[in-house]
Amino acid sequence: MILAITKILYMKESQYGDPGRHLKHSLNYILASEKTGETLYTGSVNCQIPFAYEQMKSTKVQFGKTEKRQGYHIIISFEEGEIDAPTAYELVGKFVNEYLKNEYQAVYAVHDNTAHIHGHIVFNSVNFLTGKKFRYEKGDWAKYMQPITNRLCEEYGLSTISIDREEAEPSENYTEWKDSRDGRFMWSDMIKRDLDACVLEASDFDEFVALLKGRGYEVKQNKYFAVRPPGLSRYRRCYRFGEDYTEEILKRRIVTEDMKHYQENHSEMRILKVVIPYHLKRAKLSGMQRRYFARLYRIGKLKQRPYSQAYRYRDEIRKMYKLHRQYMFLSKYEIHSMEDLNRVHEELQDKKAERSKDRSKHYKQYARFNMLFRKLERIEQLQAAEVTYQNGDSFFGDEHEEYKRIENEINDEGYTIKELTELREHYKIRNVSFREEAKETNREIRIAESLIKENEQEQVSVVKNDLIGRQPKR
Repeated sequence: MILAITKILYMKESQYGDPGRHLKHSLNYILASEKTGETLYTGSVNCQIPFAYEQMKSTKVQFGKTEKRQGYHIIISFEEGEIDAPTAYELVGKFVNEYLKNEYQAVYAVHDNTAHIHGHIVFNSVNFLTGKKFRYEKGDWAKYMQPITNRLCEEYGLSTISIDREEAEPSENYTEWKDSRDGRFMWSDMIKRDLDACVLEASDFDEFVALLKGRGYEVKQNKYFAVRPPGLSRYRRCYRFGEDYTEEILKRRIVTEDMKHYQENHSEMRILKVVIPYHLKRAKLSGMQRRYFARLYRIGKLKQRPYSQAYRYRDEIRKMYKLHRQYMFLSKYEIHSMEDLNRVHEELQDKKAERSKDRSKHYKQYARFNMLFRKLERIEQLQAAEVTYQNGDSFFGDEHEEYKRIENEINDEGYTIKELTELREHYKIRNVSFREEAKETNREIRIAESLIKENEQEQVSVVKNDLIGRQPKR
């Protein structure tokens, strides 16, 4: 899952031929008709799309700034299946107007030719009003860029990402950033186990830190106590694992906990015998299901490997999870043949298309209430002042006047505050429902496609081996 995230790149001066060659190539790339709904989802600010590069170049010449950085390229990626191209195009246009403040020549487009709809913005490095060059400073992503994306996504009922100062910038390598995020299913549990083990072994906090380092961890003791295990690209703040892992509580646990305390506070493991009624027993596996289950079982040797060394087997762990998902998918839809698999794949594609239309209608309906919902938010901010005013405190007279004015505006639209609050909650629930449905459908489509691809590769391999076996011996 890729939540709505903004990434910025820059284009250097070309060392060969036209200094703005990279800028020109970027413009051509984002405007490709096959990616943009036959140029339906393309737009520009302060320039004309067919002549955008020439006009940007003219601005550079006018202010004598034709060297060094030529332009910037912003990419806004959305969660798969959560947004349609027209809505994304509208959102990206709003981002351009707010972030660049009508001071730069920019071209923007939405690419809808992949499963993940995403927007591109390419703009000139030179301000066409003042001649000053655009400066992107460290920290601007968390301070300016991503907050705009988050707010616009909230306006359209889309997913957002949290902005953490320690993780303020997407990593230099986007794939690495995505992998570190997707890998949390195994890192968090692993780190907590190592923290618990070091707490039991250490006699004081300095020894606790030394033990962590001995296990290969890097430790950061600034405002927050954070650790980074080998194999992970980013530090993890320990307080996020729970209240037992804040620096203060860890210091207290080192003093108070020992093995006896650990045994007393953890119930003894027991093997329970469970009798399954005959009518609930699972049916026999088909040939295809047995094949994938066997492959999953063979990878079970990972269970005998040291848990805290899991980072060495990242690829194998992911392969194991992939096989498990494939097996559960085959069982869920009772797939026993390739005909069954192709049929389920087509049904999922139809379901995705149908839900996409419903989702698009819903988002458009939601967008029509944005202004009213903003007024409702202001009403909620003024609520405490209004109650105080009604209790006789005239100090909040101005807030009372604003409260009544907004309340009347809401009433003029045919709603009470209670009705509008319930309507907003309804849309929020539907937004979550659409996101979860789209996520699950897209996940199952990917599983079906991976199974189809693997089966095709296996058939090709069988044919090749058969042909090799038929060749006469020399």
